[in-house]
Amino acid sequence: MKYLSKILFNTLLAAILLTACEKADDLPFYENGTVPAVTASASTIAPVPADSLAAGLTLSWTNPSYAADSATYKYVVEIDQAGNGFANAAQRVITGSLSTTYLNKELNTILLDKGLEFGTAYDMEVRVISSYSNNNERLISNVLPIKMTPYKIPPRVELPSSGKLFLVGSATGSGWNNPVQTPEQEFTRLNETTFAGVFNLKGGNEYLVLPVNGLWDQKYSVANKNLAGLAEGGDFGFGLNDNIPGPAADGIYLIVLDFQAGKFVVTPFKDAELPSSLFIVGNATAGDWSNPVPVPSQQFTRLNSAEFEITVDLTGDREYLLLPENGNWNKKYSVADNSVAGLREGGEMGYNLPANIPGPTTTGTYKINVNFATHRYKVTRL
Repeated sequence: MKYLSKILFNTLLAAILLTACEKADDLPFYENGTVPAVTASASTIAPVPADSLAAGLTLSWTNPSYAADSATYKYVVEIDQAGNGFANAAQRVITGSLSTTYLNKELNTILLDKGLEFGTAYDMEVRVISSYSNNNERLISNVLPIKMTPYKIPPRVELPSSGKLFLVGSATGSGWNNPVQTPEQEFTRLNETTFAGVFNLKGGNEYLVLPVNGLWDQKYSVANKNLAGLAEGGDFGFGLNDNIPGPAADGIYLIVLDFQAGKFVVTPFKDAELPSSLFIVGNATAGDWSNPVPVPSQQFTRLNSAEFEITVDLTGDREYLLLPENGNWNKKYSVADNSVAGLREGGEMGYNLPANIPGPTTTGTYKINVNFATHRYKVTRL
């Protein structure tokens, strides 16, 4: 019996080894796909709001001819502003089809989500990335340049009819006293639908935004102040239930309210302090580089929490600096490089940067506006 079992075992082992030694068929070979070529129905898109539901752009592309059922091919359509390298592209995923159509309102949303301004034509780029359904063998098409212009849509949150906004609450220096201190607790208007302000806030407290200083029956607020992350920003609206929670720590903060998107953002102010006064010094001014400067002729007027403005006579083709403390050279607002084109008319400035600000080329009377919410200044001849 043992002998018979041994024979059976050896026979089975030989069969297994014989099977293992048989050569397997070669794996099938698939040719590589072909890079898709994309075309567009238009090279310039500038619709009006009445045409929001009309087709604005149709994109078509060639078949990449992968070795699979074409109904399973995956395509990612990307749209981004020119020069971004598609780093922040709006994407649409298509399966099987060799074309897709965007309504005008869909294109408009893409443009507005990128913060682009109404009525301005922008250079955009479009491309298509094809692949198998599992994302293997990604092939990137040619890039199409398309000029697109966003159109104006109603803001998500109703704008204040007063054209002004004020900050009130326990997070502010004046607490819940209403009317609030001005100009320190008033916002600046950056554009038609965006307001910003720079404020000293007390940590762990709350605030509201008022369109009319001194009135409680109108306010901008939030639906639920316990929502995580709301101290750094989120959705806001008119007459909602809750106060807005302030940052956890004391400090200077920039608050930006975007009525178009219905969003607010709170970030720490980029400078160590926010000036309560501002002065101009330099050989472009009557006082030259003498410091302290003459007041009130070289002192700015504070307009709100972030803006200062002055009307001053300037000598052409000279320079100046902005001082938060009259007579103190250790603190100044200046520019990084005064050879940059256009700085005579305005541009970006910052705290203790290395270069003086270049004055206008021509002697005359000028209005200088300085906005610490944007860290920009503007020079206008009167």
